[in-house]
Amino acid sequence: MSSGTLWLGIGFSAQAMFFSRFLVQWLASERAKRSVFPMSFWYLSLVGGILLLGYAIWRRDPVFILGQTTGAFIYLRNIWLRRRENERSGAP
Repeated sequence: MSSGTLWLGIGFSAQAMFFSRFLVQWLASERAKRSVFPMSFWYLSLVGGILLLGYAIWRRDPVFILGQTTGAFIYLRNIWLRRRENERSGAP
């Protein structure tokens, strides 16, 4: 398998993971009958974003790199905030 084929596979897998976060968020919101962002949304965002960042670096696309780098910090911050909130409330 060539390096290009491997990175295309990573890129498509990352995009699928990134898309799945919307599905998770939509189903959780429908179940709750209100807008909900479950922790899995943020984890899928982070992992998908990091994989897309790797793909962007391989492609040497500065616009894509900047967008995914910024997103990764936002996803990490939301995960940290939610964990801290859960610790305070005693939620799992």
